[in-house]
Amino acid sequence: MLAVDKETFEKEVLQAEGYVLVDFYGDGCEPCKAIMPFVESMSEKYGDKIKFVKLNTTKARRLAISQKVMGLPVIAIYKDGEKVEELVKDQATEANIESMIQKYI
Repeated sequence: MLAVDKETFEKEVLQAEGYVLVDFYGDGCEPCKAIMPFVESMSEKYGDKIKFVKLNTTKARRLAISQKVMGLPVIAIYKDGEKVEELVKDQATEANIESMIQKYI
C-alpha cells in the first residue's frame, strides 16, 4: 500500500488510470487506526486489480478539504481521477469496504 502526500497525491490518484482506493486517515483518529490493518490486507488481496494508497490528512489538510473529506475515516474509490464512491465514518466497516471493492474489480 503506497503512502501518498500532498506532493504525490495528484500523480498517484488524480492522474492515475483505472481504479484507486484511497484511505484518508489522521494521526489522532482511533477508528482510522483500527481499520487500517484490514485495508492493508485488502491491498494484498486485490492490489493486482485496484491501486491502494493512504493519505495522512493531518499533514495534508487543504488537500483533504479539496477532496471534500470533512470527517474520518474516509475510504474512497477514484476512477481515472474522479471520486466515484466513498465510505465515511461509521460506514467504513470491514464488510462495507470489501463489498465496495468488489464492485470495481
